[in-house]
Amino acid sequence: MRRILLIAVCVFSLGNAFAKDAAPLADDPITEQRLISISEEMRCLVCQNESLAGSRSDLANDLRREIRVLIKEGKSDDQIRSFMVERYGDFVLYRPPVKPLTWLLWIGPFVILGLGVAGLLMYLRRRDSSVPNVALTDADNQKIDALLNASDKKEG
Repeated sequence: MRRILLIAVCVFSLGNAFAKDAAPLADDPITEQRLISISEEMRCLVCQNESLAGSRSDLANDLRREIRVLIKEGKSDDQIRSFMVERYGDFVLYRPPVKPLTWLLWIGPFVILGLGVAGLLMYLRRRDSSVPNVALTDADNQKIDALLNASDKKEG
């Protein structure tokens, strides 16, 4: 039991040895607040489902560092967004502008959904038409009635 406890302590302490240091915050809280508000509107290009503010990837850290530099240079929020779009494309924005180049981003999910529904309907129609339509004979109907009556008598 002591060996297991010792091994567990060693394993958990090794995990701390490989942990990354937290990224330093800006010296100015106003700069940091601007950084957060700008980076929350941008997508992490590595994670793609996380904002730039919430991502801990190395690229996200680099991009936040770049935004800090631009803020310190006196760039406006719109200038910083324009810089990021010029460099990485409209995909970096969580809400890309609606224009011909981004139509796929805006209507793509609906097109895929429509294709999926159409495919499902086609499959169901084919499956329905492939099942033979068999008419029951009077003998079959009498057997079914007998079975139903027998089950009613067992329940009652």
